[in-house]
Amino acid sequence: MLTVAAASLGVSSCTDYLDKAPNSDIAETVPYQNFRNFQGFVEEMYKRIPLISNSQYHCCFNYGEEEYWEPQELRLFARSVDYGDFWGYTNLLYTYPNCYTGGDGDKHNERIAANLWMNSWYVIRKANIGLSQLDKLVDATQEERNLIEGQLYFFRALFHYLVMEWWGGMPYIDHVIGPDEQIRLPRETWQACAEKCAADFQKAADLLPVDWDATAAGKATLGNNNMRANKIMALAYKGKVLLWGGSPLMNWDSHERNNAYAVYDEDFCKRAADALGEALKITEETGRYSLLPIDQFNDLTVVYKSKAVPGGTEAILHENLNGFGGRWGWNMNTDFRPQTHLSAGIKCWPTANYSNYFGMANGYPIQDSAVKDKESGYDPEYPWSNRDPRFYKTYVIDGEVCGENKLTEATLYTGGADREKANPSKGCYTGLFNAKLSLKNTDWDNCRNDWMCVLSLMRLADVYLLYSEATTVGYGVKQTAPTYSKTAEDALNVVRDRATVAHVLPKFTDTKENFLSEVRRERAVELAFEGMRFHDLRRWMLLTQRPYTLKTGFQFDRGPGFTQGSTENQVLNLREEVLRERNYTKRHYWLPLPNKNDTYLYEGFEQNPGW
Repeated sequence: MLTVAAASLGVSSCTDYLDKAPNSDIAETVPYQNFRNFQGFVEEMYKRIPLISNSQYHCCFNYGEEEYWEPQELRLFARSVDYGDFWGYTNLLYTYPNCYTGGDGDKHNERIAANLWMNSWYVIRKANIGLSQLDKLVDATQEERNLIEGQLYFFRALFHYLVMEWWGGMPYIDHVIGPDEQIRLPRETWQACAEKCAADFQKAADLLPVDWDATAAGKATLGNNNMRANKIMALAYKGKVLLWGGSPLMNWDSHERNNAYAVYDEDFCKRAADALGEALKITEETGRYSLLPIDQFNDLTVVYKSKAVPGGTEAILHENLNGFGGRWGWNMNTDFRPQTHLSAGIKCWPTANYSNYFGMANGYPIQDSAVKDKESGYDPEYPWSNRDPRFYKTYVIDGEVCGENKLTEATLYTGGADREKANPSKGCYTGLFNAKLSLKNTDWDNCRNDWMCVLSLMRLADVYLLYSEATTVGYGVKQTAPTYSKTAEDALNVVRDRATVAHVLPKFTDTKENFLSEVRRERAVELAFEGMRFHDLRRWMLLTQRPYTLKTGFQFDRGPGFTQGSTENQVLNLREEVLRERNYTKRHYWLPLPNKNDTYLYEGFEQNPGW
């Protein structure tokens, strides 16, 4: 792995050419001598930002307990994950982070962009080359020098973090590995790597502006600078890597898997809260980012018949934008629609168990979907009534009318036309459709090229929730970090205010443990189907524990007085049936390194335990 990375990009040019073209010699200083040239060198790193939502002809990126794919489909990493075979990401067709780089036609670039392992080591090496060549940047202002150096530190840290998120602690490569250098860099602990990432993110934050459009250098690309690395982005990622470092999995793994350390590290969480608080303070003072209103909630992930990139003012860092205008067409969006509406595509259904995280509009959670709860107002005979408004933005329920020109009723009751008993191959097993990745009010029959999905690797609501979690652990539920004026409770309620959900109830603010349960539930709801749940369950060390190992589906009958499109319809005999229980051990907290040969490159670069 590291040998391949070292050979993939060089500083010096070769001198022996066959069929050498006239004027083909370029001085080593040319790529770095002025801002325009050096920025061109940096630009390719943006093209290596992960592409998550589409690695090939279908999407496959939610690996927590939120989705259930048609069971006979064998080409999905999601199915492989369900069966505990994490090697599947290296050889299956539909997967992220995939390592399959062969391809055909217009999908080849998407496959390359989706290969996180390969791209990460490539970018890390390129960032180190850039940092080693800064002395050649002679024709530049101080502002331009800062922009170049800040981006290089940002990308070096970002891609180390992205590798660590999936595969654990790695060698932290902070210099250019020469062709004759013997690589003997051992894998470091997660927390040791996190410290180095945080230091690089801080260097980036010290050098980068809040908004490139406000810089002299950014005027040349005015209006196209939104996703360029900036101060807020760097501080937010510094906070995120420190919170991950302070999470139970990383603390446990960094201390030789001693169960006494399978808890939060408070020092890491304090420093995470400080960095995240600083990012939020700058955001609120400058207005650089803002939460979208609830009526635009679905614009965070998917837009329809629009050229606007999803995420709007809330997106801090998008996934790779390669081909974003058309890559969600055809099979991608049909994965979430029933065969009764459109025959093509793999079929993916949101699980019943995950929908239960979406509590009531009054702020109460749902304790048991089959049990009436007087305190919260939840009633299993009216399970779709008075729910968190994000529930209706995320799910299609039975009897709801979907479509634009041709309106179609969702028949999701047991025995309905959209259910698995009517169509064992492609029918819905869970009693719900996904509305976050397949919008309701669109042409479900003919709109296969009118959708656009772009995920945010980081968005503002996520930063508020990260701050809330880190501050709770490091300082307390009702305390603030020194860098920011909001308490952990305040920050969570900012996200709920946008959702028009009641604030966290006092019964959940009395202890850290109780409040963290609401933080975790809030992350499940707010970030549903955005590729983050799997990482959260792992870092909290919940992936192997019930009920997080279960995937269930609803079975129910329609009650009397059914009204099409109503959330107040009576439901009879509501029950959850287990569709899949995942049997995991602690080896499943990390993916295996992608190529078994990589682990034999040199002593000290070992495979993850159990693989």
